Amino acid sequence: MQWRIGDVKITKVVELEATGGSRFILPDATRDNVLGIDWLRPHFMDADGRLIMSIHALIVETPERRIMVDTCLGNDKRRAIPGWHMRTGSFLDDIAAAGYPRESIDTVLCTHLHVDHVGWNTMLVDGKWKPTFPNARYLIGRKEWDHWSAEGAANARGDDPFGDSVKPVFDAGLVDFIEADHAICPEIRLEPTPGHTPGHVSVRISSRGEEALITGDVMHHPCQMAHPEWPSSADSDPVQARATRQALLERSADRPLLVIGTHFATPTAGHVVRDGKVYRFKLTRTQ
Repeated sequence: MQWRIGDVKITKVVELEATGGSRFILPDATRDNVLGIDWLRPHFMDADGRLIMSIHALIVETPERRIMVDTCLGNDKRRAIPGWHMRTGSFLDDIAAAGYPRESIDTVLCTHLHVDHVGWNTMLVDGKWKPTFPNARYLIGRKEWDHWSAEGAANARGDDPFGDSVKPVFDAGLVDFIEADHAICPEIRLEPTPGHTPGHVSVRISSRGEEALITGDVMHHPCQMAHPEWPSSADSDPVQARATRQALLERSADRPLLVIGTHFATPTAGHVVRDGKVYRFKLTRTQ
């Protein structure tokens, strides 16, 4: 799946898409609570009120750069969630088939350092974690690094994504620490969107008068447009996360801004429109 924003091409590569099982991340999104949000069907909810979610990477190609935004779960990694544990998926073959072999990526940006956004930063080679993208600079927010490198923080879920997916690229000398409003290139800049994690960022894409926004985990699912007050169980600061989400929806609504959800199931991208006092998602066609 691809979109174009002026001279920029955005390609989505899915690692995992699943129906149901989302209650652990969105506890308020019960079937009774979501069945009345009719516009979620059929793409984001099935007929029984089970939410559909995705874990995917977004490869942003500008005239000068090939940027991978978020690197999903990864293979061979011990994880607390059974469906994420010791995966053997085809992600590297899939990005190569999309025209982006791992050696061609020159920049890796993770919107934050949660387990499902850093996994393919590294791959297992001869029993050791090595950078998956050897020709890339890995851009890591200073505030995110400071938070997750603090003693004990990386093991809060019982697994160690910092140890197996973040620190190895630092040890390899491939990390550049950046601020939350960093400009990667003329077309791509970051926007601070804290709350889900302390240094969480979204990604603004601007080219030839067109704009898109990669949300990161400001929202895990479009149902949070209808209910911006619904938190994620993984929010480090739920109050801040709600304020950030509300502000993002407010400034995005009723504008020609393509919003691309980091966990939104296919078709993933659309426009935020006002729906009374809240919002809904108007889908767009791919190009």
